[in-house]
Amino acid sequence: MVIVTIVVFLVRLFYIQIINYDEYAAVSGNNALLRNTILPSRGLLYDRNGEFLVANKTAYDVMITMKEVQQPFDTLDFCRTVGIDKEFFDRRVTDIRNRKVNRGYSPYTPQLLIPQLSERETGSLQGKLYKFKGISLREHTLREYKFPYAAHLIGTIGEVSQITIDNDSYYSLGDLSGQSGIELSYEKELRGEKGFNFLLRDSKGRIKGRYEDGAYDVVPKSGENLTLTIDILLQSYGEKLMQGKLGSVVAIEPATGEILAMVSNPTFDPSILVGRQRTNNFRKLVNDPAKPLLNRATQAQYSPGSTFKPLQTLVCLQEGGINLHTLFPCSGQASTPIRCTHSHGSPVTLLSSIERSCNPYYWHAFRSTLEKDGYGEDNVKFKANYNQWRENVMSFGLGRRLDSDIREQVSGNLPTEQYFDRMFGEKGWRALTIRSLSIGQGEILTTPLQLANMTATIANKGFYHAPHAVRTERYNERQYTNVDATHFDVVTEGMWRVCEYGTGRHHKIKGIALCGKTGTVQNNHGKDHSLFIGFAPKDDPKIAIAVVVENAGFGSVWANPVASLMIEMYLNREISADRVWVEERLVNANLIQPNAQ
Repeated sequence: MVIVTIVVFLVRLFYIQIINYDEYAAVSGNNALLRNTILPSRGLLYDRNGEFLVANKTAYDVMITMKEVQQPFDTLDFCRTVGIDKEFFDRRVTDIRNRKVNRGYSPYTPQLLIPQLSERETGSLQGKLYKFKGISLREHTLREYKFPYAAHLIGTIGEVSQITIDNDSYYSLGDLSGQSGIELSYEKELRGEKGFNFLLRDSKGRIKGRYEDGAYDVVPKSGENLTLTIDILLQSYGEKLMQGKLGSVVAIEPATGEILAMVSNPTFDPSILVGRQRTNNFRKLVNDPAKPLLNRATQAQYSPGSTFKPLQTLVCLQEGGINLHTLFPCSGQASTPIRCTHSHGSPVTLLSSIERSCNPYYWHAFRSTLEKDGYGEDNVKFKANYNQWRENVMSFGLGRRLDSDIREQVSGNLPTEQYFDRMFGEKGWRALTIRSLSIGQGEILTTPLQLANMTATIANKGFYHAPHAVRTERYNERQYTNVDATHFDVVTEGMWRVCEYGTGRHHKIKGIALCGKTGTVQNNHGKDHSLFIGFAPKDDPKIAIAVVVENAGFGSVWANPVASLMIEMYLNREISADRVWVEERLVNANLIQPNAQ
């Protein structure tokens, strides 16, 4: 028994001091030294014009040093003072002592007990600290927002999870980090570097002075300040126009890919997710049926409908399915297999098809492109043309996540050959089978961010910079499409005609040549969605935009005026007097039906 006991102790000592040396050294060091962590100030955020957006305000955490807590400890009085219940106190103390949850725990080291006290709670506790031995306050900073806008883009911060702590040694229990948006994407730049000072303890835990006269102290380094690409005036105006509606707006500067505004509605004031009330407010947002936490600009997917037609034109021109002089017949609502929703002459020219949004024209163009080489044995030639069509569409940034600093993205959908093989059999699908793709319906799904990027690409005549929300050189490289630059002029002219003579003619901007395309998108779950894409000015594009208003009906009635006003506000910094009535109509409209899903 003596030999076995000695062997067990030797094995355990070997494991602690050799195998698990880092943890052993940390615990031993904590017994002799008190390491105070000094949290850095988080980096500040500014808009593209230098307007201050997000700062820091002072807050206090309650720390507990277990070895210094003296009994009797009046737990109930302490809980009343800081505004918590005893169950929370007991649970927190248990977690602090649990080395699986709180690695490197030492009873000699201050541990986070309660984060983010309010000013009132801090004042109440400071007057009673003498009663609660082992309790201290640690100063740190919380986010403070100048504007209640851009919550989805800026993002939020919150307490780190155990997974984060396990994966990054920078963090410890109770630390804060970015949870979404820019705060998450640029967490390492914004968080800064922690500082430390070391105090020497005796065997009873009493402070004996600074260790080595502060030779090993580390000064905290504040986080990096970032300049966002958004224009807060445009952002706030977009949120004003979209109030009372479900949907989103994304505006991009074509020349750089910088996001000028990203609106998602319903939204929320980011300041409600700061401090002790964050958990309760977050729970309310999660349970809200309108889903205000969902960034509809990047996480909601829609069929693009007629806003897809300019891109369809470019791809069909590139593949030789049509040319500048191609004519196709249209019989209006009597057209088959896809009817036209507009009344116009026949045959239809390419320019007229864009201006009048002629569905039959795009069905014929799509079929001509896919069937130009026939079908071939086992549909080989047809499928090769479909795959090339799909690849060309994807080169505009559709059907995949964009390389962006916006992390909360979904990829959308462009169905593959394999998908249709599973649906209809390897020989069972033809151009007629997938005809809905010709007019941006069917299986095609896009996000508003993708639509805005596609529009910027058309404005640039064939290239784009990855859309991004922070000014950085990372996104300077141009991404080129598979479509030759020579094909873009006719599409630009057609989109200008849409806003001059076609479905977008009612929302012209005086003195500004606007190019755009309306879309009324079928929705299997309710009323049609209202869409619009556009850019301006025509010959020197400064802004490209995509607007989606869910369950609102015609694109020309809702999405078009939102986009037109946004463009006018950005370019002119005001709305002309003769269009104030349009603004008032949008601001006062409530399109969110009670109990709507």
